[in-house]
Amino acid sequence: MTAASPRLYILSPSLQVFLYLQLLDALTTLLGFRAGLTEASPFIRMLVEAGPVAGLLADKILAVALALVCLWSGRARLIRWVNYWYAALVTWNIVLILGT
Repeated sequence: MTAASPRLYILSPSLQVFLYLQLLDALTTLLGFRAGLTEASPFIRMLVEAGPVAGLLADKILAVALALVCLWSGRARLIRWVNYWYAALVTWNIVLILGT
């Protein structure tokens, strides 16, 4: 009898990009706060009232939960489209930070 080998779950490339973009969005948003910028999204602004890190953590947990719902419901292609939005958002954050 042999021991069962652990099954490795490999994330799809679009999900990997999604997770990296979430991290980049959080980091660039925090850098923007340190540079004196404010959050443009009313929903995120409301979350950040609890504290920048706590608000962004809640935002990212919600984003990942929605991505998991996409995977669970068979709509993984939607994540690819959302990645374009987050790439633009991170780029915009960097432009604003460099412009201050």
